[in-house]
Amino acid sequence: MTIEVDRVSYEINNFSILRDISLEIRGGEILSIIGPNGSGKSTLMKVLAGDVIPSSGSVIINGKNLNDIEISSRAIVRSMMSQTQNIVYDFDVKEIIEMGWIESSIDKPNGHFEKTIKFISNECGIDHLLKRKFNSLSGGEQRMVHFARTLLQSNGLQENLQKYIFFDEPTANLDIKRELNILNVIRKRAKEGYGIFIVLHDLNLAYNFSDRIVLIKNGKISKMGDPNDVFNDEILSEIYEVPVYFDKDIGRIRYY
Repeated sequence: MTIEVDRVSYEINNFSILRDISLEIRGGEILSIIGPNGSGKSTLMKVLAGDVIPSSGSVIINGKNLNDIEISSRAIVRSMMSQTQNIVYDFDVKEIIEMGWIESSIDKPNGHFEKTIKFISNECGIDHLLKRKFNSLSGGEQRMVHFARTLLQSNGLQENLQKYIFFDEPTANLDIKRELNILNVIRKRAKEGYGIFIVLHDLNLAYNFSDRIVLIKNGKISKMGDPNDVFNDEILSEIYEVPVYFDKDIGRIRYY
């Protein structure tokens, strides 16, 4: 089972944001998307999540057209961590995480629910924050809370269902410890069989973390494949419009 994106385009007021995008997201794999600001990365993720309807093309999730999948069913098969989440009311941290719970057949107060909350909070290193008010947290701590909420949504009991998690710059503005924590948890989810689609700006991180990479500019895929195939000095320099040098011996990018 996969997510198949077939020739997807998206326009607003005759301005093309995505152009003829085709790709596949596979279970057990991390597919990263990189490219300059404004290239359409976040918009593509919204299309895959069903939050934006493409102007043309199709998104097929596990053999079903996304347009034919009810919103409640979409929430089961895919979860998404956006770049920003606006929380107006000052909820407790635990309440924010609980918003990811989608198991309608199971009441929240039971043992499975509390055990799952505890496990994910520990996994994300925020168990000590559960009773804090969300708006009292630092920006980095708030991102970890939203990360935990996303994981809870993906943690349903449908064992035979191929699931996917979308992350839009999950490591932005995080310290090294929290960045490594998030990456390790995402890698763990991929090993458990989840299909991972992640927007990244750190090229070194994308190279060392991804199974496959999509390079996009001006809404169109420029290159897609194994990190060693995508990371080409000439291609990267052209896409980012600055001199980019990739050292394959150490797996690092230099740009200056």
